[in-house]
This record gives sequence, C-alpha cells and structure tokens, in this order.
Amino acid sequence: MQCNFNYKRMTGAKEKILFIINPKSGVQSKKNIPRMVEKRIDRNRYDLSVEYTSYAGHATEITASAVEKGFDVVVAVGGDGTINEVARALVHTKTSLGVIPCGSGNGFARHIGIPMDVKKAIDFINKAEHTKIDYGKLNDIPFFCACGVGFDALVSNDFAKGNTRGLASYVQKTLIDWVNYKPEVYEVVVDSVKKKYKAFLIACGNASQYGNNAFITPFASMRDGLLSVSVLKPFTPVDVPLIVLQLFSNTLDKNSHLTTISARKITIKRKNAAPVHYDGEPAVMDAELNIEVVPDGLKVLVSPGWDGTCNPLPLYKQMFDAITGTMPVPQIPLHKLK
Repeated sequence: MQCNFNYKRMTGAKEKILFIINPKSGVQSKKNIPRMVEKRIDRNRYDLSVEYTSYAGHATEITASAVEKGFDVVVAVGGDGTINEVARALVHTKTSLGVIPCGSGNGFARHIGIPMDVKKAIDFINKAEHTKIDYGKLNDIPFFCACGVGFDALVSNDFAKGNTRGLASYVQKTLIDWVNYKPEVYEVVVDSVKKKYKAFLIACGNASQYGNNAFITPFASMRDGLLSVSVLKPFTPVDVPLIVLQLFSNTLDKNSHLTTISARKITIKRKNAAPVHYDGEPAVMDAELNIEVVPDGLKVLVSPGWDGTCNPLPLYKQMFDAITGTMPVPQIPLHKLK
C-alpha cells in the first residue's frame, strides 16, 4: 500500500532523517560520505543526523533509538546485511527505510532501483516517496531481500569467513566450494502439498536478486504479498555457461533445471541442521525451516510510481557495473567534492 498523504510535507515541516554508516561493509571507503550527504541532502525537506556503527547489531540498536525519538527516515549506508540490521528495527513502525548502497552485492537497492553512485543515491532520497513493502521471515528472523539453502548458503558461510569482499572474492569461494559440493534432497511443503526435490539450491526471494545483478528469483515483487521461490536442480558442468548467462540476464526462469513457486508460506525440511543465508548473512539452522512473507510490513523510500518489481539494466551495463563494483573507490580530497 502506498502512503498518499504525508502530513509533514503538506504542512512544510521538515522530516527528521538519520544516516547510519557501516564503515566495514563492502569494498568502498565511507570516509567522504558524510560530506557528500551534507552537501547534497535537501535541507528544505530533511533535518539531518549521522551516526556510525561499531559492532555487529549496532545498527539495530541505533535504529530502535531513532524510532523512539520520532525520526521519519533512517538510511542504511552499507550492504544488504546493514539494511537487514536497520530494517528489522523499522518493521511495523512509522519510520521509513532509506538506502545508500555500499555493500558487496546490494541486491535490495538494485531491486528498488536505487543508484549505485553515492551522490545519485542521495538525490534519489531527496525525490523519493514513502511506500510500504513486504518482508520475509526465516524461522522468525526477518529478511528483506532473499534467503536460501543449499550451495548458495554454503558459499555465503565461507564468504563471511574471508577477509575480502566483492564479486571477485565471491566467485573464488564459489569455485572452491563447487568441487566438493553434493546436492541434497529437500521436502518442500506449500499449502499442505508436499514435494521432494533433489536441489542444488533453493532460494526464497522478496527481491529478485542476490546482488551484483544475479537474478535468482526473476518474478519477485516486494509488493505482491508473495515470496518467489526458485528450486535449482542439479546440473552438469556443460550447463554452467548458460545458467550463468541466464542468471545475469534475468532469464533463469527459462532454464529447464529451474522450478519456480509462488507462496505466502513454505516449509523446507532437510536431514540435518545445516547452513542457511538471509540477506547474505550466514547462519546454521535446524533441519526444518519455516519461511513466510509479511505483507506491507516495512516503509521504504522509493521512486514515485514504483510498482514493487525490478527493472534490470541491459546485460552489458550489468556486467560493467558488477566488475567495477568489486574495485576499491579511490580517496577523493574533500575540497574537490561537488
């Protein structure tokens, strides 16, 4: 449901906005972001504050305090993990989530259409409107982009243990894990209907992609009250080039190894406790996983008229964006910022 009436904007009162910066997320330096925000934020619309996180979970604590203080917007400056920490304290409140994408994958921001460039992302916030979106829960833990089991969960767990971030590091971990990985048999229950799948991975998307323009759940919408579920069955090395091409061109649904499901609730049963991921964050959970969507549970800043789906860039721009997004951003002297 879109919020059509904004009392503060109608009366000319300013909205209180807080930027929470995670200095450790992604590969980009955050040093110059506060100055960029100060120079570009619309002072006629927003009354600005900035805080930094110091440890895991700190963003959730800062956000909860901001809600109590009556902030209208809290902006997560980081990746999908930072967004998860901020958003979980915003669900079912009157405070909206904003995003400056500075993570490794930025799946949430890419789905909404937020620019990857920091200055353009600030301009996006200046012009955005408040809209409600859905979010998911994995065994009662909130997620806002995607969660999953299988190969991607294994890679996510291994990726988190590494000291480097970005697409290059993720590809390296993927290739290493590929060698020894064995697909598992899962029992999937949707609307009391049970089916068994031998799967390479199962992904449940509120958003359409993991990040870096890798579209694992092409049909996902953040405003339809449903999760888009992709069951990718085992495949051979010969199939890999086509799967990769379809993954990055948002056409994976055309692959014969993929089964797609739309569901409000889904139960996934495995033989043993094993790795999972939610919004890129790794964890080990019980053999049985209960996943559901919560409609209209979070307010976010989006472009006017946004319908909840992702409008992908052309493939050549996606690949350029993915490659350049793995490179550290050079330090820019503050006096040269415009």
